[in-house]
Amino acid sequence: MLAESISQQKPLYSRRFFSRVEQPEGVWVYWHCKGREDTSRVRDLGPGGLFAQTARPPAVGASVEVYFLVQEGQIRSSAAVQHVGPNGLGLKFSAMRDEDRQRLKELMARLRQ
Repeated sequence: MLAESISQQKPLYSRRFFSRVEQPEGVWVYWHCKGREDTSRVRDLGPGGLFAQTARPPAVGASVEVYFLVQEGQIRSSAAVQHVGPNGLGLKFSAMRDEDRQRLKELMARLRQ
C-alpha cells in the first residue's frame, strides 16, 4: 500500500534546467523537417526549447529548423525533437546564433511582463 502511494507521487524536481513561459500569447513558429513543414502555436517556451502544437509531428530525434514569427524580429534555431505527444512536439534547441539568442531573451522578457 505504501509503495503504491509513493509510486503515484510526482517528483519534487523538474528535469528542465530553465523555467518556461506557459501559454505565451501570440507566439507562433514556422518549422520544417525532412520535407514536412508547419506553422504552429507555441504552448510553452524556454531558453532551451519549446513545445509546439501540431497534428503531424516528426519522429523523436529528428532535426528541425525553427523560425519564430514574433515582433522581436527574426529568431532562428536548429532543434531536435525530444518528445512527441497527441497535441504536438517538444523541441530542444541545438544551435542558435548569438543575435537570435538575444532576441529570444527579449521575447521571453516581454512574455513574462
